[in-house]
Amino acid sequence: MEKKCIKCVVWDLDETVWHGILSENDQLRLRDGIADAIRVLDERGIINTIASKNNAADALDKLESFGLLEYFLVPQVNWGAKSASIQRIKEQLNIGYDAIAFIDDQPFERDEVKSVLQEVHCFDVDIIAGMQQDERFIPRFITDESAKRRLMYLTDELRKQEEEQFTDNQAFLQQLQLQLNIAGAQEKDLQRVEELTLRTNQLNATGYAYTYDELLQLLQNQSYQVLVCELTDKYGSYGKIGVSMLQTVGDRWNIHLLLMSCRVMSRGVGSVLLAYIVREAMRHEKQLYADFLPTSRNRQMYITYKFAGFKEAGKLENGGIQLIHDGVTVPAIPDYLQLTATNLIPR
Repeated sequence: MEKKCIKCVVWDLDETVWHGILSENDQLRLRDGIADAIRVLDERGIINTIASKNNAADALDKLESFGLLEYFLVPQVNWGAKSASIQRIKEQLNIGYDAIAFIDDQPFERDEVKSVLQEVHCFDVDIIAGMQQDERFIPRFITDESAKRRLMYLTDELRKQEEEQFTDNQAFLQQLQLQLNIAGAQEKDLQRVEELTLRTNQLNATGYAYTYDELLQLLQNQSYQVLVCELTDKYGSYGKIGVSMLQTVGDRWNIHLLLMSCRVMSRGVGSVLLAYIVREAMRHEKQLYADFLPTSRNRQMYITYKFAGFKEAGKLENGGIQLIHDGVTVPAIPDYLQLTATNLIPR
C-alpha cells in the first residue's frame, strides 16, 4: 500500500488563507471555504500550521479574530525563507517531508520550498476548492487517535515545557508516571493499527503497511497474535502507539511486524514491546526470530533488535534480513515505566 495521505498542511496567509496583505493594512477577508477546509482537515487528524512572511503578533491576532488560531500548531510567522519555516515545523512535529503539503499563492515561494525540500508537496491556492474531496487529504480511517491528534500535540507541548525545567532526563521520566499497557488487538483496534503502519516510517522494522482486511485475516488466524500497546502518563494518553505481529508455530515464534510511533521516541519506550516478547519467548522456551527489511529510515529498529540480543540468521525472500534471538540476553524494561500486559501470547 502506498503511503500517500498528507499528515500536515502548511498554509501561507496573505492571499491564501485570506484575501489581502496584512502588512499593507488591507481590509482582510477569509477565502471562501477556507474555514471549513481547515476544520475538516483537523477532524481528520491532519495537522494545520502556518508558514507566513509577516509580523508574528499581528498575524496571530488576525487569525484569532477569525476564530482560526486554535487550529494551527507550531505556526511559523517571520521574514525568513519558507523552506526554513517548514524545516522547523517538520522537526517540531516529527513527521516526514513527504507527509507535508505547502499551500501558497506565490509561485516563487512554492519554487523556493521545492528547491530546498523536494519531498514536500507544493500547491497553488486553487487546490483549496476541492481538497476536501482530494484523496491525498482523506485518511483511510478516522480513529480516536486521529480525531484527537491536535489535542495530543498540545498535551505534548505541556510535557516539553515541563521537561525543560529538568536537567536530568531520568528524573523527568521518573515523575511522568508512565504506564504502557500491552493487549491483544481487537477488531475495533484494526483501523488504528493500519493507520500506524501507514504513518510510521522510522520505527517500523519492515516498513510494510498492512491493510485493514489483511489485519482482520491475521486476527482470525490462530497462528498469529497481533499486539497493540497504549502509553499514558500523568497528562493523559498518547493513544495506541505500538504494534507487533507475532507468528507462533510450534517452538518457533517469528516477529513479522514491530513498530512504535515516533512520538514516543524520547520516552524510552520504543524497545519495551520487544522486551516483553523476548521475555515471554524465553519464559516459554521458544526460539524467537524476527524479520527486518531495511528502508531509508528504519536503521534505528535494526539497532534496537541488536541491543535486544538478536543476530543475523540469513536472508528473507523479500530481500530482508532474518534475525534470531540468542536465547540469553534479557532486554531491560525501564524502572520509570509501569508495564501491564495480559498473558496474551499463545503457548
